[in-house]
Parts: sequence; structure tokens; C-alpha cells
Amino acid sequence: MRKAFALTFLLLFPFCTFGGIVASTTTVPATLESAKGLYFSSQPEEALKQYIEISKQTKDRKAFLNAIYVALELAKPRLAVDTATEALKYFPNDSTVLEFAAKAYLANGHNVNAENLISLLNSPKQEKNEFYYIGMARAQMGMGEDKLAEQNLLQASKGVNGALANFLLGELYFKEKNYFFAAKHYKLALDLDSQFLEAHKKYGDALVNLKKYKEAWQSYKNVQAADAQYKEVTKALKELSTMYTPPVNDLAIPETTRSHTSIRSPLNYTGEPFPKIRVGLGAKINGAPKGVKEIKFSTSHKFKAAEGNKTLIKDGANKQFWTVKLIADVPYLISPKGKQTPFKKSIKITQESSEENAHTIIVKNMLVGHGTTWISREDKEYRGDMEFIYSPKAGGIYLVNHVNMEEYLYGVIASEMPSLFPIEALKAQAVIARTYAQKAKGKHKEWGYDVCDTQNCQVYGGVKAERERTNSAAEATQGLILEHNGRPIEAVFSSNCGGFTQSAKEAGWWDTPYLQPVSDYKNLKADEFEPYNFALLLQYPQEAYSRYFNNVSKSNFRWVRYVEEPILRQVIARKKDIGKIKEIIILGRGRSGYVNKVKVVGTNGNIILTKENQIKKYLALGLLRSTYFTIEPLLENGKTKAFIFYGGGWGHGVGLCQTGAGGRAESGQNFEDILRHYYRGVDIRDVRG
Repeated sequence: MRKAFALTFLLLFPFCTFGGIVASTTTVPATLESAKGLYFSSQPEEALKQYIEISKQTKDRKAFLNAIYVALELAKPRLAVDTATEALKYFPNDSTVLEFAAKAYLANGHNVNAENLISLLNSPKQEKNEFYYIGMARAQMGMGEDKLAEQNLLQASKGVNGALANFLLGELYFKEKNYFFAAKHYKLALDLDSQFLEAHKKYGDALVNLKKYKEAWQSYKNVQAADAQYKEVTKALKELSTMYTPPVNDLAIPETTRSHTSIRSPLNYTGEPFPKIRVGLGAKINGAPKGVKEIKFSTSHKFKAAEGNKTLIKDGANKQFWTVKLIADVPYLISPKGKQTPFKKSIKITQESSEENAHTIIVKNMLVGHGTTWISREDKEYRGDMEFIYSPKAGGIYLVNHVNMEEYLYGVIASEMPSLFPIEALKAQAVIARTYAQKAKGKHKEWGYDVCDTQNCQVYGGVKAERERTNSAAEATQGLILEHNGRPIEAVFSSNCGGFTQSAKEAGWWDTPYLQPVSDYKNLKADEFEPYNFALLLQYPQEAYSRYFNNVSKSNFRWVRYVEEPILRQVIARKKDIGKIKEIIILGRGRSGYVNKVKVVGTNGNIILTKENQIKKYLALGLLRSTYFTIEPLLENGKTKAFIFYGGGWGHGVGLCQTGAGGRAESGQNFEDILRHYYRGVDIRDVRG
């Protein structure tokens, strides 16, 4: 029956003049290069016209594939179907054409036709691929053939998009009220990608039905930590509280108090004096301080507490817990024996120590990871001096760590890059961390510090984060920074570029010569790519240095999100209420594949997103990992049910790709080679002279 379909397909759906699109009126001759230029200059409509014109005149395979792809990005599935129908006349056995044609039918809600097309990928001339299983399952779910879909999803769960397959299996089992298997597969999706917040919510729902209230509570709290505005999880927590009494403090307080670590000062530093940096601790995700009412601390050595030039405590007892507390809007320093010493705005705790016995300060039960799924309470330990600042604007008391630059790096490198990465990658991270800090001094001066301890600046974990290998990397590169035209560069970096980095200009920042797009693929160059290649790369990744999975999750390189329309509607409404979401249209994509302009169409209007952080923020719960993605709509009874995001990388994708640096170091590149690949035309200089 399906083979018969292959013969009659073109008769059932004849070429419809490409949906009535007229030839481009531009004076530029319609060539693949001119169409590509239009596409990458945020003129997708004009690019589509040219691709259609080329395909009409030359029957070029690339033109057909690009036309289908761009039509789908512009939320024109009918036009994509028409184009695919024509393409199949000339390329009936081409697996990529078959796949893109099936994508067009899925986007148009024609599940029977999509299933038949996908079945052709299982002919003797074709090999099954992951799209075969995922695509078949989506078509079958759309037709109510859940048992067939289940078998295909079980096969797909073993591949790159295992998180999506497991999530969809969870959906099938939840619909059947088989909550045990629903929970199992939602959890498998989360094991593959902990940032899949929609799976966290569904996992919690399944656990509630299994009466596993404690685990459900934690799953809901993970969503709330990353997206406090999501009303459904707030409602779920409220309902759950009638069945389960959560702990007074949702985040467990460390059971045992951390002891002071025996550490030394940096070795072989020849510069005098040490450059200092002020680090805001326990900051929110935007880098602003999170004030609290009370902070307990302990020093390794006897200390002095001063407010400006006024000494409040001359010889404070070490290895005992002191308290800084807000009482009736007045901050106090309280001794272990209860003596209260008031101060006005801030006090600074300083200690004297030797090179071999460096001092530290422990902060008890510190809340870290605000606005993330990894929020927690920890006993944190820091080098250097500590300032306690009282600010009504910040909501209480917050901490600023005054620390030497080289010691600051000790707490940054292992927080930003796995300490078991190759040593040359760690050295590269050390140089850019030092450069970033040098350039970013004063970034948060309104709060009295230079940089924060979150991803808004650089993650800084203090002594607990330090490792021998990362400290060695800092010492091996001591004093080295990156410069351009004699000044420290903006040494930005991201966790994983997904295969390509993008320019700072494409990210919506500024045009700078050393932050240009580069390929991280081993055998592919960015300027050789057609637009449709991005869809293939995101679902069938090629060998890349950033496809390096030692000590990092595979979801850093390739990820997926399944965002239901009601969720997206609620998230978009935080910026503008446009009613039910009908379409997401990609209007701009940079040469590296990162999306830079999106139009969301609703029943009551539309909204255009152009900033990198807004695109990540308003298209899903919490944040999308990056703007390097493609979108496929999922229809039910002719209406948009959800949007599937196939994404790559984690972060903005500008500058150094940390996972790529790991892969490059593994292949034998040294830290200077790595740095010069990601930052073009820079100098490596020793600030010590």
C-alpha cells in the first residue's frame, strides 16, 4: 500500500505553482549565492522567492531543499508542501528530499501523507535514520496510532534525540494513565538533559499520580527555581502541599559545617603588588546582589573588622562562628558569645596569614545558583578579605570578596571548565578568565563590586571549587592576557558553540574584529553551508571539536525542547499578551546558524524578538540553551499543539567554545593555538612586564 502511494503521490498532490509565489522582482540575478546572501541578511521572503525561481528554471536540488526549508521557517507549510511535491518529481529517491517533504507534511498536519513519505526511507534503497523513527512516531501519534508510535519512539530513544523520544513516550504513557512508565521516560529525558524544564513539570505530574509526593515536590521546585513566574507549577505546588508537608526550608541546609582548608598563596608570582578584584557573592542571575537578613561566618586566622577607617573588632576569634544580622533595620556584627556591635553601611573582615598558610573565610548556608535548576545552599569558603554590605535596595546584607586576581582565578577555572579537561584547554580558560576579569572591572560598580559570581560574569566557586590541575593551569599562564590594539579584549566565551561560533555583531552586540564566526567542525566550513544544512546538522551532527563528551553532558552539544502552546502563550504574555500562539516565524539567522530575529504570531497580535537573551527567554520555560535552533510545529486536529526545538550548543556562541577547546586540546593543540582560533588577530601579553 505504501509503495502504491509512492506512485500516486504526485497525482494526489500536483504542483501548485509553489503556492502562488511570484518570481523575485529584485534586479540581482537569481543564483544560489544571491539567494543565500538575502537569507543571511534577514530577507528570508526575498530569498524564498529566488530559491523558487531557481528551482523552476534549473530544477536544482539545493534550491528545492532551501525553498522547502525557508518556507517552513516562515510558517508557510502549504507552500513547503507544494515545493516538496515538485522536488519529488525530479528526486523521488533522494533521502534528504523525502525527509524535508515529510517535514512539510507534518507541519501542515497531513500525518497520513507524512507517514507514507517517511516509510519510503525504509525502502531497499534507503537506510533507516533517526528521523524515520521520530517522524513516523509523530505522524502516528497525530493519527491516534499510539502503539505503533511507541515502538518507533523506543527505537529513537537510543539516538541523538533520545531526550525528545523519551519525553514523547512519557506523553503516550501519561495519556494511558500508565504513570509508572510515564515517570520512567520523563526521568530518562531529564537524565539526558537536566535543562528540559517541560519534562521536569511532567515528571512531577506523573510522580503525584504515583503518590511519590516528596520527589514530585523537588521536581516542581526545580522548575520554579529556573522560572518562578510559571503559574502552573506554582498551582501544582499549592495543590501538592495539601498532600505533603515540605521541609521548612526547601533547600537542605548542610548537615556538617565545612572546615577551613589548608592552602597556600599563588606560587612564582613576580608582580607586586597583587592586582585585586572585588567579587559580589551569591548574586542573582542578572549579577545584582541578593540581600539576606543574616549571615554566619568563620575565619581561619584571627581577624580585624573595620567600618572604613574605624576598627570595630581588633582581634576577632578564629574558627568560631560570628554573625552579621539585620535587627530592626540596623546591621550588627555579633560575636560567638552574643556581643552585638552595630555598623552603618559596611564592615570589612581582614586577616593576616603567611604564604604557606593562606587565610580563608567560611560563609555558612549560602544560597547559590539563583534562577537556575541547580540552586542550593552550601557552606562556601573563600580566600582574601570579606566585606558585608547593608543595602535596603538589595533587600538586606550581601557579600563582596576582595581577592587577589590570581587567587580569584583558582575559584573560577574549575567552576567554568571541568578540571579533568586536557591541561592546554585549562590554560586557555585561565588566560581568558584573567582577561575577562581585567576588562570587566567595574561592571557592577553600582553595587560596590567589579564582577559577580554567576554566569552573568564568570562562575566563581571559591576554595571548594579549586583543583590542583586548574590551579596549575593558572600558575602556568600567570599574568597572561589577550589584547587587541594594546587593550584587553572582551574575552567572552560560551560552554558549547554547537559546531559554529557566531560574531559579536550577529549576537546583537557590537562589531569587533576578533569576535568573528569560526567553524568548530573538523571538516566543515561555515561559508560553504546552505540554509537547509542547519536543520540536518542539528539533527544529524557531524564530527566537531565541540562534540567532546569527556566530563560534560551530550546535551551541551545537541538538545531539544518540547514547548506546548499554553506554556508558550503564558511565557510570551510576560512581555505582550498576543492570545493563543499560532506560529513562530524565523526572520533572521546569522551565517553561523544562530537565530537573531523571531516573530511570534498569536490570535490577538504578534511580537518580534531580536535580542539574543530575549529569544532564549520568551520561547520556553526558563531559558533555551542557545539561539542556535530550528523549530517544528506539532499540530493536533488542525491546531498548533506544541513547538519542537532542535538546538545546538549552550550559551551565546561568541568567542571561545569551552567544549571545543577541550576537543582541540585532546587533538594536540596548545593553549595559544586554541586562543588564536577563537579570537582572531589577538596578542598574548604578560601584564607583569
